[in-house]
Amino acid sequence: MNQAPKPTDAARLLAQLQRHQQSVHKPLAGNALSPAELFFRAWQAQRLAGAYADLLSSERYGPGCRFFLDHVYAPHDFSQRDHDVERMYQFMLRFLPERLLHTLTLTIELNNLTRDLDAQLLTVLTTQVGVTDTLTPQQYAQGYQLCDNLDVRRHQIDLIGEVGRGIDRLTRLPLIGLTLRLAHGPAHRAGWIELQDFLEQGFAAFKHMQGADYFLQTIQHRELRILDQLMDDAADPFAV
Repeated sequence: MNQAPKPTDAARLLAQLQRHQQSVHKPLAGNALSPAELFFRAWQAQRLAGAYADLLSSERYGPGCRFFLDHVYAPHDFSQRDHDVERMYQFMLRFLPERLLHTLTLTIELNNLTRDLDAQLLTVLTTQVGVTDTLTPQQYAQGYQLCDNLDVRRHQIDLIGEVGRGIDRLTRLPLIGLTLRLAHGPAHRAGWIELQDFLEQGFAAFKHMQGADYFLQTIQHRELRILDQLMDDAADPFAV
């Protein structure tokens, strides 16, 4: 596996981005989230904010935690960004070194898996548990149990750690940050605004931590504990 991108990798990628962005980027028609999806995402974001209040208040880890809450679990329609990620991935296959492609591949896998699991859980909550405009921890736990996908949920948590460690390693490669900065103007002019901002802010959040081991270990440990408590009908499944 290549250990680091070369200056020629960055130069080739930027040249091709500037040449092809207008034709590659395709804006999506507005696909607003349903009221149920908005409510569900807001509830999950609130749950995560409570479970990781200590990380949120940390000067070192706060930006990383806030990035997840604002750009992954926020009650916002990310369909344009997700669409752009998929299309840009196919384009970048020709230009990025293997290490970057590996992390990007896992990121797409995690994003798709999280989206599918959330959609499945929301369907179960609304059609089988009877959730409407309120949701209790006990109802949430019941939804988890009915979905009966413990192994997949554990894989999701493993992926969070693997993706995070990959991004953490990339922040130590100078050319990655340089490439993102140089791409800012062309990306915005060509319409890749959501994707570019997502990449820049995620990179900055992990760069700020100067080592994300504790951050990622904390997330994995707590999410596995919460998962077990959800499946075991704990009185307070979100106690950490």
